Amino acid sequence: MGNVKFKPLADRILVEPAPAEEKTSSGIIIPDTAKEKPQRGKIIAVGSGKKDEPITVKVGDDILYGKYSGTEISIEGTDYLIMRESDIFGIL
Repeated sequence: MGNVKFKPLADRILVEPAPAEEKTSSGIIIPDTAKEKPQRGKIIAVGSGKKDEPITVKVGDDILYGKYSGTEISIEGTDYLIMRESDIFGIL
């Protein structure tokens, strides 16, 4: 988790997705085309929240989110997701 010079606005959250699984539990290697999108990640930056809805997560939290949540962005060569706090299912 590096220092990212990015500050999300309102209820948006910057997430570093966990890497996709490379092998199954039995040791079979999964090709890139068959890998599922990760549904967990680490919060890198959070917005200040909305006036009537404060942010309840914090930087460093490991979270679960929906499979198709967020928008993929690249900052300084690293891929992240930016999503609203409401897209997060829970903290691990």
